[in-house]
Amino acid sequence: MSTPNPVPPSAPTVDGAPARQVFLQRLFLKDASLEMPNAPRILTVETPPAIDVQVGTGIDMLASGVFQVTLQVTVTAKINEEVAFLVEVHQAGIFQMANFENNAELQHVLAAYCPSVILPFAREAIANLIGRTGYPPVMLQPINFDALYAQHLAQHGQPQGTDIAQPAPTTTTVQ
Repeated sequence: MSTPNPVPPSAPTVDGAPARQVFLQRLFLKDASLEMPNAPRILTVETPPAIDVQVGTGIDMLASGVFQVTLQVTVTAKINEEVAFLVEVHQAGIFQMANFENNAELQHVLAAYCPSVILPFAREAIANLIGRTGYPPVMLQPINFDALYAQHLAQHGQPQGTDIAQPAPTTTTVQ
């Protein structure tokens, strides 16, 4: 793997101080799976499946100022409590951060902004896998990661910026 691109030497400034910057170094599909445990029998059932979507995020510090942000999306379709299909995608990005002096601000960018950058690619991977099941496509709706991050902080009573390397994992059901 090549070294991530360095921060450009002519970084913009705000009031004479270097501006905060986020650089997307890599975007990749870390893991993907499709399971149809009750096929082919379940494909003959005329009832449309009930869809459950679970979303989670993870943050790993790779080097100083370089982070892997992973978005995990799991879509489960059930018909009468039987699984029609289960699709799981781990879409990840490597982000380089520059000039973040405030840990709370950095953690917010990692937990909310970065997953929103990754989501369209996860959505495409999910749609491609579901297209192979024989069922109609499932369109993942936009997700407000800012609100999910705020909810995580409220639930865990964690003050912002306590630990950059630890993610603010967010798991939610989106229907």
